Amino acid sequence: MTDVMGVTPPVVVLFDLDDTLFAHREAVAAGILGHVAAQGGRGAAADPHSVVALWNALEEQHYHAYLAGELDFAGQRSARARDFAAAHGVELTEAEATAWFNDYFVHYRANWRLHDDALPCLDDLTRRIPGVRFGLITNGEQAYQSVKLADTGLHARVEHVVTSAEFGLAKPRAEIFQHACALFGADPARSVYVGDRLRTDAIGAAAAGLTGVWLDRVGAAGPPPPDADLAEARTLGVIRLTTLTALPARLAPS
Repeated sequence: MTDVMGVTPPVVVLFDLDDTLFAHREAVAAGILGHVAAQGGRGAAADPHSVVALWNALEEQHYHAYLAGELDFAGQRSARARDFAAAHGVELTEAEATAWFNDYFVHYRANWRLHDDALPCLDDLTRRIPGVRFGLITNGEQAYQSVKLADTGLHARVEHVVTSAEFGLAKPRAEIFQHACALFGADPARSVYVGDRLRTDAIGAAAAGLTGVWLDRVGAAGPPPPDADLAEARTLGVIRLTTLTALPARLAPS
């Protein structure tokens, strides 16, 4: 990975949404703990760390099954609910699982917010790079992500939102990054993509011809990526940051 970008500022900066601009993991943790407490039963007595860890693992498992086409969007939600309940000795029907997830979602949505560095980053980029344009590329459903954008005010800050469900291909496929650049009429070489997942976001973008930025918010607190991914990121010139606060100066040094 690299610490220096070329002197020419980008014309377009594209972002991932969840865990990049939007504090998804924090909302998930607060949401599942609030939901379990409201539900009562065995789950309410479980260790909070274990509850969050299990729910995060089920999200990874079933959401990736959705991205792979093995489940539809509603199906991955109910599968997560059924598996979580089963781990606490409760069997849910399909209808019960749907209702369970919907109740969880109320708690999750109540905790929606942007990361503290998100809007200041956009403001600083706008100041440093007059005319810079912003967009989003997210693996998910357009309607679902649009609600997040509206609730957090991000809809007023980005010109184009590309979702994998609408486009038909998911990150890290090169086509989705190139499609987003085309919407802006921008050369990928003058475009930047920022995301919290090394391979899905930063390596995928860099392989598609953009400048890939890995926002490593977890840092030393989480497991490191595979050595092969780190080596590929270095070869592709991926930039690693731990906060969005550092992004504007890296893209447009004063």
